[in-house]
Amino acid sequence: MKLKQLETKLKEWFTFLEVERNLSEYTVRAYKGDSTQLVNFWKKILEEKDGKNIVFGRVVERYVLSLFYKKSSKRTLARKLSCLRSFSNFLRGQGINLKINVKSPRLDRKLPVILSVDEISYLLDRLKPKDLPSKYPYRDRALFELLYATGARCSEIVNIKLQDINFNDKNIRILGKGRRERFVLFGNKSSRALQLYLERERPYLAKFQDMEYLFLNCNGTKLTTRSVQRIFEMFRKFLKIDRKLTPHKLRHSFATHLLNQGVDLRVIKELLGHKTLATTEIYTHVSSTELAKMCDEKHPFNKANIPGIDKKS
Repeated sequence: MKLKQLETKLKEWFTFLEVERNLSEYTVRAYKGDSTQLVNFWKKILEEKDGKNIVFGRVVERYVLSLFYKKSSKRTLARKLSCLRSFSNFLRGQGINLKINVKSPRLDRKLPVILSVDEISYLLDRLKPKDLPSKYPYRDRALFELLYATGARCSEIVNIKLQDINFNDKNIRILGKGRRERFVLFGNKSSRALQLYLERERPYLAKFQDMEYLFLNCNGTKLTTRSVQRIFEMFRKFLKIDRKLTPHKLRHSFATHLLNQGVDLRVIKELLGHKTLATTEIYTHVSSTELAKMCDEKHPFNKANIPGIDKKS
């Protein structure tokens, strides 16, 4: 395969992902970014003395090697190779065999970092709208409430439309990864926070443009994920200890707290929109870690002075 053919096939692949696979704009954008990097890398190779004779497989090998020397993370390497394999599968359906002879690195499985119930309660109960250094404190508070109440992804929250919300049944229609539809739940507390935002701030924001999305920015258009990150940075500054606060950490906290309260793992899987139960099972490890820590701190034998046993040993 030559470079021009690669670029043509990539365009066909992107259309396939958007139309046939119906993938989200964020996923397609990520694939486009990774593919563009490979194309630009090949263009540089063509400038070399013997660059025109190099085959695609060798380009991929050199590309991966360059990422290694740039000290790219294992996760970054795995994502870029996953992109190439997905493209290879697409070509195979067209009768083009494009082998990727590079193994993905083995990823270290990290336990998700979560916030404690007390930390979230402090941010949602102790802080009042007047305490927030924001032009739209009711919007920001409702956003934070809803992310924790539903466990939804940041990209899903910003795409909620007014018509998706059912205040009577307290559920919201969500379009998740792969455009899979699901319903998430919220309680009275989140319902009240949403109502305050809808009554006090959204009418002012919506007067700039006729927008159907729930959360709007100062221009009356849909709030972006980057804006949500900035809102979370504002909340982070109120925490007593210096730690990173992101929408995804709130999602991890939602799942872990439900599991600690005895909610069935399969129910949590449906609420999170995971495709397989194996993805959700990581939260069982988090819960086990929290339980072990609690047992170590609270168990009476760990507090008692037992004759003949040196605690330091």
